[in-house]
Amino acid sequence: MVANLGKRDRAARRGTRRRPRRESALVWWALFAALGGVAWWLHSWRVALLVLLGWCFYQFAFVPTVCRVSTRRGAGCTERTRGRLFACGPGHQRLRNDALWRLAGLRAPFRKRSPRDENETGAVPPDVRGRLALPDRLLILLAAAGTIAVLAGLVHGFR
Repeated sequence: MVANLGKRDRAARRGTRRRPRRESALVWWALFAALGGVAWWLHSWRVALLVLLGWCFYQFAFVPTVCRVSTRRGAGCTERTRGRLFACGPGHQRLRNDALWRLAGLRAPFRKRSPRDENETGAVPPDVRGRLALPDRLLILLAAAGTIAVLAGLVHGFR
């Protein structure tokens, strides 16, 4: 028998919870646009490199996104995360790390495969579950290229 939870606990009955609001991504884009305008106004390529580095760090660690790691049944996880490099929990983070290593063209060097990683139940295999979505893949590669450009500009600035 289920207890009568009343109106205020209706969300608890459905299995959902209210999530706190996040800041809008437009706030971040307005900040990058303003800093880019400052770099343009000052005619400073060094400030522009700092803005690019900030945007890359934002994409790696701060952008509000969802986990998107496939569940065992094949649907994508809809838990919210911060940053394109991160997932919602330790299990999904292992899959995300493996996908990031594959994106770099390497195998995960520190990962030991456990027997439960194997696909004995006919569910979606871990290699497919951790596959990065196309927008995530493109923006991670773009942010990595921007980081390399910032490092090249830094080395050029020392000469």
